Amino acid sequence: MINEIRDNLGDFEIIDGLEEKLALCRQSMEEVDLKLRREKLSPEGRKSLERERNLLMTKADNYEKELSVLRKENRKNAALAVAMVLLIALIYACWTM
Repeated sequence: MINEIRDNLGDFEIIDGLEEKLALCRQSMEEVDLKLRREKLSPEGRKSLERERNLLMTKADNYEKELSVLRKENRKNAALAVAMVLLIALIYACWTM
């Protein structure tokens, strides 16, 4: 899934999108938690909200894992780019001496 998206967007845009989804997911979890604490609910209503909260927690965990992987890849790519620039600078310096 991520590879398909990456064809159309840069890594930063993917990371921003996932961070946005994670923030919305966390906000929804807070709203569900408030309802569970403050409202008097039937047993069925409570179970329904608890299932929704568990689903949101699972989504949030998945988003966090994807973000972790993307950030790690991003750091590797940045380090590779810096190494390439330094190598080119070294070759240029040796060539012009």
